[in-house]
Amino acid sequence: MFVTPAYAQAAGAAGTGGIGDIFIQLMPILLLVVIFWFLIFRPQQKRLKAQQAMLAAIRRGDTVVTTGGIIGKVTKAVDGEDLEVEIASGVKVKIVRGMVSDVRSKAEPVNDNKPA
Repeated sequence: MFVTPAYAQAAGAAGTGGIGDIFIQLMPILLLVVIFWFLIFRPQQKRLKAQQAMLAAIRRGDTVVTTGGIIGKVTKAVDGEDLEVEIASGVKVKIVRGMVSDVRSKAEPVNDNKPA
């Protein structure tokens, strides 16, 4: 009596959905995840790996720039966290390796064992 034919057809069609409808509804979300992965996360991971490789390759004689903008020459670099950097004649400071933002010039390998 109160049910119209259009309402009856819509109710019957809603029950025939299934996996295909769920997949179609989730497709835009999955597409956004893939786009974010390729445009944001992947390049960020590449930059992070390059930064870590640069920090690991710092050795004595390199000219570095800190995140604070101080430019100095590395006088002591061990495998740990700290670097000793000479920022002026006779002025040496210890900095954390992770606070180096750029290596301006790479020095030639230093041979401490060569005869004087």
